[in-house]
Amino acid sequence: MALDELKSAVPDYAKDLKLNLGSVIGNSDLPQQQLWGTVLSCAIATRSPIVLRELEPVAKANLSPEAYTAAKSAAAIMAMNNVYYRTRHLLSDPEYGNLRAGLRMNVIGNPGVEKVDFELWSLAVSAINGCGLCLDSHEQVLRKAGVSRETIQEAFKIAAVLQAVGATLDAEQVLADNA
Repeated sequence: MALDELKSAVPDYAKDLKLNLGSVIGNSDLPQQQLWGTVLSCAIATRSPIVLRELEPVAKANLSPEAYTAAKSAAAIMAMNNVYYRTRHLLSDPEYGNLRAGLRMNVIGNPGVEKVDFELWSLAVSAINGCGLCLDSHEQVLRKAGVSRETIQEAFKIAAVLQAVGATLDAEQVLADNA
């Protein structure tokens, strides 16, 4: 029901987003854990209260407690890593690449779910946060594990659509508040 409510909240001028939302979630070929972990981690990463409020209950109902926690962990650790590694990459001084990060990232080594699922969720969140280094890193791990390009593409399509829906609905909320 929450997906239908979210789709109905999308304004007519963003009809493509409404259709894409139904398609990337409703018609996904991803296994349930990969799908709903991607949805939850991306809903968190969008920073949209509306998207998170509508999709979190459905994700929680479709995930084991371990997968639910791991998806939230993927969003949390990527919020830090994406800023750190994107900044290191964008700085023109290559010496930053030689410095030790010194940031704890233990959850990546022991996420509590299949490594492939956590990597997929991390890749999707990295797409929202715009970290090319992280995208490449997670994509390489997934490809070495035998994950198809189509599966990886499904994850970043979910990320793209949820980000766009979040931005649109949050903007509409602000405009309605100002009216």
